[in-house]
Amino acid sequence: MALDPRTEIVKTFLESVHPYDSLPQDELARVATSFSRREYPAGSEIYAAGEPIRGVYLIKRGAVEVIDRNGTLVSILGPRNSFGERGLLRDGLAVTSARATEDSVILMLPDAALRRLIAASPAFERFFNRARPIEARGTDLSTLKVADLMARNPVTIPPEATVQDAARMMRDKHISSLAVTDTDGRLVGILTTRDLTGRVLAEGLGVDTTVDAVMTRDPLVLSPESLGSDILHTMLERRIGHLPVVRDGVVKGIITQTDLTRFQAVSSAQLVRDASTCDSAQEMAQVTARIPKLLMQLVASGSAHEVVTRLITDIADTVTRRLLKLAEVELGPAPVPFLWLACGSQGRQEQTGVSDQDNCLILDDSVTDDDMPYFAALARYVSDGLDQAGYFYCPGDMMATNPRWCQPRRVWRRYFQGWIDTPNPEAQMLASVMFDLRPIGGTPALFRDLQAETLEAASKNSIFVAHMISNALKHQPPLGLLRGFATIRSGEHNNHISMKLNGVVPVADLARVYALKGHLAPVNTRARLEAAEHAGVISVSGARDLIEAYDLIARLRLENQASLVRAGRKPDNFLAPADLSDFERSHLRDAFVVVRTMQSAVGHRSGALG
Repeated sequence: MALDPRTEIVKTFLESVHPYDSLPQDELARVATSFSRREYPAGSEIYAAGEPIRGVYLIKRGAVEVIDRNGTLVSILGPRNSFGERGLLRDGLAVTSARATEDSVILMLPDAALRRLIAASPAFERFFNRARPIEARGTDLSTLKVADLMARNPVTIPPEATVQDAARMMRDKHISSLAVTDTDGRLVGILTTRDLTGRVLAEGLGVDTTVDAVMTRDPLVLSPESLGSDILHTMLERRIGHLPVVRDGVVKGIITQTDLTRFQAVSSAQLVRDASTCDSAQEMAQVTARIPKLLMQLVASGSAHEVVTRLITDIADTVTRRLLKLAEVELGPAPVPFLWLACGSQGRQEQTGVSDQDNCLILDDSVTDDDMPYFAALARYVSDGLDQAGYFYCPGDMMATNPRWCQPRRVWRRYFQGWIDTPNPEAQMLASVMFDLRPIGGTPALFRDLQAETLEAASKNSIFVAHMISNALKHQPPLGLLRGFATIRSGEHNNHISMKLNGVVPVADLARVYALKGHLAPVNTRARLEAAEHAGVISVSGARDLIEAYDLIARLRLENQASLVRAGRKPDNFLAPADLSDFERSHLRDAFVVVRTMQSAVGHRSGALG
């Protein structure tokens, strides 16, 4: 297709912009003809909040600032950034304004052309559709990639080493195979315990026999992108138990039949069953040590983030209930009915691979002073057990071992009423934590009426709601004005963002306010947002925007944790934006803009939500 000079310039520019760079040349040429070119002097408005947007804008030159409805600056964009896409629209209208801060050249692709691209190209569908990923496939071994299954950092040995060296190495490392590599790290063979038995011992060879004399040369290999079905088919067809994983000739890992067995043994149901039969916290620690592996597998299988966190939380619930039973075996039956509750991420059923404990005890009002030592001992037994099992003590002492959080029901009623009547900073913080309470073990009726009463009273107190809104705005999304993200600037997590404090927590805080406003019972963040939508607390489009933004933030948080586990590291909540692809960074920024916009709307409307 012959292009006029101006369109040829647009086409050349699009070749450097994702996802346009994924298009074939003839299709890219056709798309280039669909763009219109617009120039905006510094200070001029591109569009205003509330106006319809007819397509997507792409910055060719200059800079654009994005502002929410309340005049708050949320981002400054530069060349190759897109804005105005349908993901940031509500009811077909823009929820932000855009203004050029420099003399700018903007390319605009009409909505009809954008829709055609999204329908025809997976790359465009992923980039411009911030809807949730495809439904989970389940932890199906055959559909997972080899990279999610293999043992990384394989132990290697040079071909000139002796078989005695190899045998000692396998014994010391507790492994059944060695990758044989040359001086450049390239795979030349594999040596297994079966080789040592069949080719060395059975043939009466000496211990000084070299590895290259008995190894399997040029073994069958897989790439990290191969599927679990490739492993199964190859092992079954060739009757082999070890497969090196190679990229560009360099060994990246080894997959064994033992790895497959371990994978199939790690499921949430298995971990729940194992935890429910443990007789000590030390045994439970062995169970919870498998949670990072479970997280990695669930993420790799495409499970939705709320499914992953629910399954992981179920394990914590089981551990807690088992500890309560073991405590009663040691201490005897409780003198009065009680209820153990979790708050924080366990209360919201949102635990990941990184969790401490937040809990409390509500006691029946018939409890006496003479009964309190029993419950102090119960709290200590369970909290100590949780700590040993990997759920570390709460840094803020938000635990049942603190006498303040081990009280009769009548005292808890006074607590909640006092926080509502006098919403000082401590009351706001405590209410935020305690509104996430969820019963774990004991007598649920001790909390049922108390929860309903508290929500009813709190939602009617406009001053308390206003203070809770103020508290919900303390954690801001990490939006940088010039470089997309405001990263941590020093220390261990330099150039990272906290996907917990600045990612999921701002949404959890908003969801708590919506639940309070509508006196809604759900505790889980996503369930609260859906309930708020159904109850009319926030608009349907506002809820959809925020849920999609939350889904993306929570999913990337889990994917980052899974990536750390895959690399042999402990999972944490810190993500480096530089590790994301261009479109992931773009959509994460957009998700943060949505959260910031919703925060701004809550903060500027005197408690009116949505």
